[in-house]
Amino acid sequence: MTRVTGYGTNNRYQLEPKTGLSMKHAKELAKLQDHLAKHHLKVTKQREVILDAFLRNEHITAEQLYRTLGRHKPHIGLATIYRTLNLLCDSGIAQERHFGSQTHYDNVVNKRHHDHMICTGCGAIIEFENCDIEHLQDQVAARHGFSITTHKLELYGVCSRCKH
Repeated sequence: MTRVTGYGTNNRYQLEPKTGLSMKHAKELAKLQDHLAKHHLKVTKQREVILDAFLRNEHITAEQLYRTLGRHKPHIGLATIYRTLNLLCDSGIAQERHFGSQTHYDNVVNKRHHDHMICTGCGAIIEFENCDIEHLQDQVAARHGFSITTHKLELYGVCSRCKH
């Protein structure tokens, strides 16, 4: 599986936040509600709006989310977005990823393990899965008596669009 999920510095995202969470996101909302309840925090409308916009995108930065929401929900500040993204990470809905100099947030709730190719030209982030790579990593770890608990593979280069 390979999927281009976003473009960095060119901001070619198609972001369309709605005013309410769809049934499609009920599982993620329940997960966030459980996490917030365990930490004696409230589910606010702002958190719901941020969650909804986040779930509609792949590999988004806090600043991109802020600009997108600012067009429709100007009362949500950048600090609120950062705090909510941190809550999404803590609850297991999102994962913070550092691609180059930018921090992106990846929706990981419904995804299997995957790796990334990042274009140094346009910032495109391409997700991929490769069983052969996973198997080789396991072999290398076993040879060294090492137990892998988690890993991330990021390949940096130039995408086909930037080559032409």
